[in-house]
Amino acid sequence: MAFNHLPAAMHDALGPLSVTPVTHSVPMAMNHRPRRPPGSGEARPSPGTVLDRLATGAGRAARITHTEHLPPRPGRHATWPHRIRPEVIDAIQRAGIEHPWAHQATAAEHALDGESVVIATGTASGKSLAYLAPVLSTLLDGSEAPSGRGTTALYLAPTKALAADQCRAVRELASPLGNRVRPAVYDGDTPFEEREWVRQYANHVLTNPDMLHRGILPSHPRWSSFLRSLRYVVIDECHTYRGVFGSHVAQVLRRLRRVCARYGAHPVFLLASATSADPAVAAGRLTGLNVTEVSDDASPRGELVFALWEPPLTELHGEKGAPVRRTATAETADLLTDLAVQGVRTVAFVRSRRSAELISVISRERLTEVDRNLARRVAAYRGGYLPEERRALERALHSGELLGLAATTALELGVDVSGLDAVLIAGYPGTRASLWQQAGRAGRSGQGALAVLVARDDPLDTFLVHHPEALFRRPVESTVLDPDNPYVLAPHLCAAAAELPLTEQDLELFGPAAPGLLPQLESAGLLRRRSAGWYWTRRERAADLADIRGEGGRPVQIVEAATGRLLGTVDEPAAHTAVHDGAVHLHQGRTYLVKRLDLEDSVALVEEADPPYSTTARDTTSISVLETDTAVPWGAGRLCYGSVEVTNQVVSYLRRKPITGEVLGETRLDLPPRTLRTRAVWWTVTEDQLDAARVHPEQLGGALHAAEHASIGLLPLFATCDRWDIGGVSVPLHPDTLLPTVFVYDGHPGGAGFAERAFHTARDWLEATREAIASCECEAGCPSCIQSPKCGNGNDPLHKQAAVRLLTVLVGDAPGAPRSGAPGSPEAPASQDGDVAGTEEAPGRQEDPAAPRGPRQRSPSHQGNPAQSEAGRLSEPESGNPAGPEHREGRGTSER
Repeated sequence: MAFNHLPAAMHDALGPLSVTPVTHSVPMAMNHRPRRPPGSGEARPSPGTVLDRLATGAGRAARITHTEHLPPRPGRHATWPHRIRPEVIDAIQRAGIEHPWAHQATAAEHALDGESVVIATGTASGKSLAYLAPVLSTLLDGSEAPSGRGTTALYLAPTKALAADQCRAVRELASPLGNRVRPAVYDGDTPFEEREWVRQYANHVLTNPDMLHRGILPSHPRWSSFLRSLRYVVIDECHTYRGVFGSHVAQVLRRLRRVCARYGAHPVFLLASATSADPAVAAGRLTGLNVTEVSDDASPRGELVFALWEPPLTELHGEKGAPVRRTATAETADLLTDLAVQGVRTVAFVRSRRSAELISVISRERLTEVDRNLARRVAAYRGGYLPEERRALERALHSGELLGLAATTALELGVDVSGLDAVLIAGYPGTRASLWQQAGRAGRSGQGALAVLVARDDPLDTFLVHHPEALFRRPVESTVLDPDNPYVLAPHLCAAAAELPLTEQDLELFGPAAPGLLPQLESAGLLRRRSAGWYWTRRERAADLADIRGEGGRPVQIVEAATGRLLGTVDEPAAHTAVHDGAVHLHQGRTYLVKRLDLEDSVALVEEADPPYSTTARDTTSISVLETDTAVPWGAGRLCYGSVEVTNQVVSYLRRKPITGEVLGETRLDLPPRTLRTRAVWWTVTEDQLDAARVHPEQLGGALHAAEHASIGLLPLFATCDRWDIGGVSVPLHPDTLLPTVFVYDGHPGGAGFAERAFHTARDWLEATREAIASCECEAGCPSCIQSPKCGNGNDPLHKQAAVRLLTVLVGDAPGAPRSGAPGSPEAPASQDGDVAGTEEAPGRQEDPAAPRGPRQRSPSHQGNPAQSEAGRLSEPESGNPAGPEHREGRGTSER
């Protein structure tokens, strides 16, 4: 009997916590002249007034657990460097910006000096202008060359939406410069008839890492004139390139530098990041270059009112009779409705595509009862929409036509949505950096802003809304990545060899792990060594070996069966949970039922319907130990870290009432299993420890299962991950350990650093887990402590008190060495009353060089060919192919 929980979205990696408090990652004016949406001549109410109105009504005020007020701050001006061409300065002034902020001028000076620079200032602090000024000036210089393209610039964004938005902004800013600046988007949405023009004539190309990896670099001879003149590479929102995804992007950038060097170009890298710890270190790892940091934010800041909101308990009961709190989805839909009625322009950030659709549907239905015109001004925005649908929504939001939008994290990034008054955040987004980034979408024109974090019925969210110091008194996290991960590096070495034969001199560029991987790639028949270097030997495209977002296969098309109309797409791994047979699929306010999922042809056939329920997939997971890297005694038991293989299979789905979450029934499914080779931390307990904890045999399964659920929920306090980035399995008698065992593992092929971080902070981590369970008010366990809505075993068995006793014994048996998360150490999370570690949610980052590591580097040799690993990943990316990950609610016997 195994009780297990698997991840859904996987994007982060591990690293120590930063020590710089958050004091400036809040809304800041992007332009020096306020911009107001059309028709907004009336004075806007203050954010405090808006919150007071939301709090009116029965029981509403009691749902606000904390309110944080951040006062406004004046800005500091400077002058542009004299080397910026006067035409560019004139164009900037025409846009209403008389003088730059001090950090903008400083960053431009570094860029003009040929120094790579990262601008790490708060949201809406004008980072775009800081790099655009030197870029536009240099492009004007290049336009005077005989070819008209003596210099070029490449802009990389993590999402299509951001690239399209930046292209619009560049065209507006550069319009007085005529056709000397020719910006163009080159991504999967670019029509084929336009691509040749972009290659031949555009001097400012905006794309994403996916297109650079699969399209531009493999075809670099066709881009030779552009690459030969490449002066600047702009990497926007670089803090999003973290964990395994960031490690892939780091190798893509090394391949870009290598190809450019062959054409005689050595571009300067200009990076823009949200406020983070050690941005220069992270930018250096990403690019492989020395990067200068500009982080002294000189822009003004409007007032921010930030409220923590906990939905009330309902009279309903969930699995095993546990009390059920009102869902964050329903609560957010109510708040979005109320804000729309007040005329407050709002974005509600949600964690899943389904929730985005559901919130917009509920809000529109309720607004219809008030004013049908208002209902038309609320919509959903998510990945999987067709390109023309996304662009139309972005235009409507920017123009002010839309009053409310329920969006996944695509709009968390720097898309210009100036004029917003409020942001709703439905569930903690996983890191404080992401929380502040989302909150910063409002108030971008310098006005006051309201942000509301609506807690989900989840241990971490519950903890945070009752411990505001964990959010407002702790630093943002570092962005960490590991380009030397062999599962990342190996396929990029193949791709590099296919672009240009690899030489001994190239290996230094790709890092110290590269020489050791080449013999493995040779023996696998992927590379062949000749006198001039290593060559790619296959007919297949080498770039296809590296799936940089871990999507694992071609997207599944969602097609309306009756008409053949394409509604959108979903990634192949996510299809198992999102568009299985019988799944409810929402698309722009319409509801569809999946009639058939054809994985072989990558098609899900749907038909419009109106079922009175939503669906949630469930799955089962088994795990086997491949290799134990290190182990330490915990009393008679052991704490271990090493490599494992996880086998996961979606086995059923639940039908739930959309608003209350009440379970109506369960239907079995027959889908193929998926496997994942990754890294895990696990702990075993002995019979003596069970006796000491008074855990009887009939309680053992429930105690382990409850401890596993809660430990997964609490690990984000210590590792740079989200609950959905990790998985777990608990087994009363595991065949590899021959003892009761709990596993927690990374959701990325080859590992992402979360489990390693858990190993090094295990005492604090498990102590916090024990405290979280023990302090919960429920009697037998609830979603706020030990229950998981994704549990494929139906949260059975669970034993709350036995779990507390078992964890108490484990913490008491922990080794006596200094605790790696002890107060005062750089990676120590905040603590509560000296007992439970406080909330240190970290974003996707990897370990800092000073962080503790396992005794040796992992080797892929025991896991097959690293370049061809097909480990499964159960996640859903943000905006189709070139977008970031988004989190999905729903899964089976494990946590997602």
